Amino acid sequence: MQKLLTIRGDIPKQLNNGLILAGIIFLIMVWGITAKLLSSPVFPSPWKVVSSLKELHFEDALVRNLFYSIKLNILGYIEAMVIAIPLGFLIGLFPLTKGLFSKQIDALRFVPLTAVTGLFIAWFGIEDTMKVNFLAFGIIVYLLPVVVQRVADVEKVHEQAVTTLGATQWQTIRTVFIPSVLAKISDDIRVLVAISWTYIIVAELVNKSGGIGALAYTSARQSRLDKMFAILLIIIVVGFIQDKLFEIVDRIAFKYKHI
Repeated sequence: MQKLLTIRGDIPKQLNNGLILAGIIFLIMVWGITAKLLSSPVFPSPWKVVSSLKELHFEDALVRNLFYSIKLNILGYIEAMVIAIPLGFLIGLFPLTKGLFSKQIDALRFVPLTAVTGLFIAWFGIEDTMKVNFLAFGIIVYLLPVVVQRVADVEKVHEQAVTTLGATQWQTIRTVFIPSVLAKISDDIRVLVAISWTYIIVAELVNKSGGIGALAYTSARQSRLDKMFAILLIIIVVGFIQDKLFEIVDRIAFKYKHI
């Protein structure tokens, strides 16, 4: 017990899973007690939320809408990585491109993404292409500056070592910068791809053709907050699974990080 109350102390592995389960149970109990005390339809009980899953499945095509949103998210962050990673290397590696574009890249972070929906509709229409590009842009504005910074963080000693051995500029990029930067931004990507779930409702409300974000919005408009709570919990579970999958891929691709 003393270790658990020590500042920044380690949790024994055999105890960690038990604490996680206890934390979940505690939150559910607090939720249930609060719902009972409030006794209000605007704060549904855990049981009512779980019960709403049946209606969501059979009447609102929950599974189809969920997989539609997952598809949009996957396509969005694949596009974001394909654009942001090479462009980040280009800007971060060379003084010319860094001087030309670094300040503009930093400024992108202040763009209010929900306000540019109209631009994406004008450019790409109202179908899935628009939604994917909008979600990709939402990730790029955060991921691109991170890639540039990760390139700058590569230690000079590694670059100097391969240069001393006679490596060309391309060999230095391939053997030093690419492995070092990719190993670090793999963790950043795990965090940043969750951003696409933040904007999923905005994207799916355009020409509502499905998606769990649009379903959540419709449920809220109908004052079905039990269904709304259920959808939010589903998104959290999907995000947790997604994060674990990224962790597995990271352990396979960059084994030396986890030694």
